[in-house]
Amino acid sequence: MKEVKLEEAAYQFEAKMSLRQAIPLGLQHVCAMFVGNLTPLLIITSACGIAGGEFADLQVTLLQSAMFVAGIVTLVQLFTIGPVGGAVPIIMGTSSGFIGVFNSVVGTMGGGVLAYGAIMGASIIGGIFESVLGFFLKPLRRFFPPVVTGTVVLSIGLSLISVGINSFGGGNKAKDFGSVENLLLALFVLVVILFFKHWTTGFLSSSAILIGILAGYVVAFIMGLVLPTGVTADGVEFTKAWVLNWNKVAQASWFAVPKLMPVKVVFDARAILPVLIMFIVTAVETVGDISGVMEGGMNREPSDKELSGGVICDGLGSTFAALFGVLPNTSFSQNVGLVAMTKVVNRMALASGAVFLILCGLIPKLGALISIMPQAVLGGAAVMMFSSIVVSGIQLITKEKMTPRHLTIVSVALGVGYGMGANSGILAQAPQALQLICGESGIVPAAFVAILLNVLLPKNDMAE
Repeated sequence: MKEVKLEEAAYQFEAKMSLRQAIPLGLQHVCAMFVGNLTPLLIITSACGIAGGEFADLQVTLLQSAMFVAGIVTLVQLFTIGPVGGAVPIIMGTSSGFIGVFNSVVGTMGGGVLAYGAIMGASIIGGIFESVLGFFLKPLRRFFPPVVTGTVVLSIGLSLISVGINSFGGGNKAKDFGSVENLLLALFVLVVILFFKHWTTGFLSSSAILIGILAGYVVAFIMGLVLPTGVTADGVEFTKAWVLNWNKVAQASWFAVPKLMPVKVVFDARAILPVLIMFIVTAVETVGDISGVMEGGMNREPSDKELSGGVICDGLGSTFAALFGVLPNTSFSQNVGLVAMTKVVNRMALASGAVFLILCGLIPKLGALISIMPQAVLGGAAVMMFSSIVVSGIQLITKEKMTPRHLTIVSVALGVGYGMGANSGILAQAPQALQLICGESGIVPAAFVAILLNVLLPKNDMAE
């Protein structure tokens, strides 16, 4: 196989890189985050009862805007506007961390467009609040040494592994979840990625994820031609999860402009208060993501300016997203894993992915082509990418000598914090506010415990 050498610029953030190589590397990031970028919107619009019928067009508009906004906010994060943006190799997208809180808001407010408007109002205020936190991040930095940020990154990776393996089986909502076809398709994608990652060099090696996903599309297309349709035990036919829905691409329009404020914004304290708490948690996650991507991709810790600008962009990006009816936009942990795996941190490569997202928001057919990606194809790539985040977390934790104090912080944070989030049933009798904050993800309680222990445990540990 002819070697295509990857430009040295790929491993340098600010270096100029040819579009011929930057575009495919950017597309990898789009493929890694596309489904995750749209899933929170699908869940919350369904919970509000605005997913179909008379609201079908509204949901399509919101999904289109989600891609457009993710692209814009990513460009700001990469290139910065004044203090906004960290100039770090991060892809921004619709956060899934808010799903639990937003579901609670929907339940409290009774659903409908009113509840969705209240979520947008809370997101506008919450985003501004997080950006203010970003300006004061430097004096708060002492609360986030490598052992704390490493534990947060490790928790992020651990929480995503279950997401990746779920996709590997075809998605647990699929009628054929865990079928042999889904597993073999995912395994095929993983094998292709491993082959190109380790048996080729240069550009092909760094593009392994994209090549694996494209190969998955081809195999899924062939499978659709030769394999029979699914049939339930009752004899009812159903569409298998790996079948490519070309009708969706055909029905998508060629051009559409995202709408500003597609729903009326409502400011309601019942929505604002719980959402503000989640924005504090999001700031901690973003610190973890930026630390993970800098350690995994550039082998160093982020500076105060990079962390501050990244969190400010997180906040104002979420406010900007709400103006288009989109849920909060934050750093995307999935793409942290991709950077850690490929070591490609070039700004032009990531920016080409951001431009593609904007085009998907303006040209729905492009978005539809990505959105029909079988979950098994995504899963074949995701299991490896998400595990890379775990490795980045371990690298951060072990940057300093593993003293008994550090060992205690990591052990207790993961054991109590992450364990509590991963097994949310333990909080069934706890106040609802605690369930919302800790019960949806192990990241939040693990981060809280790590920060608390770092403050409370004596620096000169007698056990040393």
